[in-house]
Amino acid sequence: MVRISGFASGMDIDELVKSMMQAERLPLDKLTQKKQYSEWQRDDYRSINTSLSELDRLIRDGVGKQSSFIKKKISVSNPDAVSVRNVGSTSDFTGNIKVNGLAKAATMTSTDKSAVTDSKKKLSELGITTPQDITILAINKDGGFDTEVKDGVTMDKLYTLTLDENDTLESVINKINANSGVTLFFDETSQKFSITAKNTGDVNDRPEIELGGSGDFFAVLKMSSNNEGAGGAKGENASITYNGMDISRPSNTFQINGVEITIKQKTTDTITFSSTADVDSILDTITQFVNKYNEIIKKVQDKTGEAKYRSFTPLTTEQKKAMTEDEVKMWDEKAKSGTLKSDSTLKSLLTTMRTSLYTSVDGIPGKNNLSSLGITTTKNYLEGGKLTIDEDKLRAAISEDPNAIYDMFMANGTEKSDKGLARRLRDDIESSMKVITEKAGKAGYVNNNFTIGKLVDGLDKRISTFEAKLMKLESRYYNQFTAMEKAIQKANSQSSSLASYFS
Repeated sequence: MVRISGFASGMDIDELVKSMMQAERLPLDKLTQKKQYSEWQRDDYRSINTSLSELDRLIRDGVGKQSSFIKKKISVSNPDAVSVRNVGSTSDFTGNIKVNGLAKAATMTSTDKSAVTDSKKKLSELGITTPQDITILAINKDGGFDTEVKDGVTMDKLYTLTLDENDTLESVINKINANSGVTLFFDETSQKFSITAKNTGDVNDRPEIELGGSGDFFAVLKMSSNNEGAGGAKGENASITYNGMDISRPSNTFQINGVEITIKQKTTDTITFSSTADVDSILDTITQFVNKYNEIIKKVQDKTGEAKYRSFTPLTTEQKKAMTEDEVKMWDEKAKSGTLKSDSTLKSLLTTMRTSLYTSVDGIPGKNNLSSLGITTTKNYLEGGKLTIDEDKLRAAISEDPNAIYDMFMANGTEKSDKGLARRLRDDIESSMKVITEKAGKAGYVNNNFTIGKLVDGLDKRISTFEAKLMKLESRYYNQFTAMEKAIQKANSQSSSLASYFS
């Protein structure tokens, strides 16, 4: 539509319409501000949920895992010959070990010089028939062979590779090394091949490596059918004397009673080892939990106690244009404040978390509450029940029995009073996060899946409807002013005509 703007009347029609529309836009501005405030509130809820999720994950991977409390400091009289690591022992241990021999891997080498000079050539260029299948059977990490069931019969599980006309020797070697239980190596200088089992050890009454297939591949490589033939060497088991008992293992790394032992060299003397609780590591795990818990307490308490400035509403686009960047920032800080003030869900969370942590665990003798570890609430009640640690007392408790501390955190009772402190806390977190998610959703949620999202969608519809109404109203104003301008122009024209007659 062509608009006539004040040519006849001398009035600034655009400015007049803009002023008239400002008053009409007030309800729309309120809707937009309400939408913005709802989005701020949604984001603050989600921020709380993110922090709760972080605490839950820290509990799960920290005080919620028994492995956190069985960490050991281990001393070995000869660490160059033997290393010891705790992987599952819940109690301290001592022992002695003498290494009589290391485990070795079975090997095979070409029985003679082959005709191969370049591994990058295709198999057909090396006189190897294609297509053909090759098979490899090799000792596994347990000192035996992997098996599979076919047609109800249990048999050895062979690695099978089909060779085709596009294969080079190099590509075949790469496939074997990546997928089978052996490593194949070619030396261009000697034109010989070697095969070594990836796992050490001796398989009783059988070779540790067996080669087969439908063609001539291994024959061209000048390899025997197994490592007990020409050019082969048997694998050997590790031989040790452990606490006075002679023991054989297929690997140089093995476990006994939850303790992982790695032997590195043969010894003539007996090596001793012993363990104690890794107090520093366990202390750090508990401290991380306490610090994160305190962080959540502060964040929730700050948000629920935050001042609400009702006179500082979200700024409209026009208002922002009239302000400096710093003024907008300062205004928004006030406008965003208090979105979760006195929120019942969050205040209830603080109460339940405090109760869960401060109530003793029934059914556990001895240490069954935080204070028995030297963990108590701060003296300042305004801090909302934040925890503080008496490090000396906690260190003593860890040294005495770290597993008792794990039980206190993670006892699995049927009633809440029987459950461990961390298990209770995780239940509280899960329950509160569910309620918050129902209110504010999470990243990736569509708006109609949570309460605030539905509110925002409703406001969007009202905003769209109101904007359409304002566009019609603005057009009507312009039409009215255009009609006025045309009437003035007509009157001016008639006046000029009359004046010309009288003149």
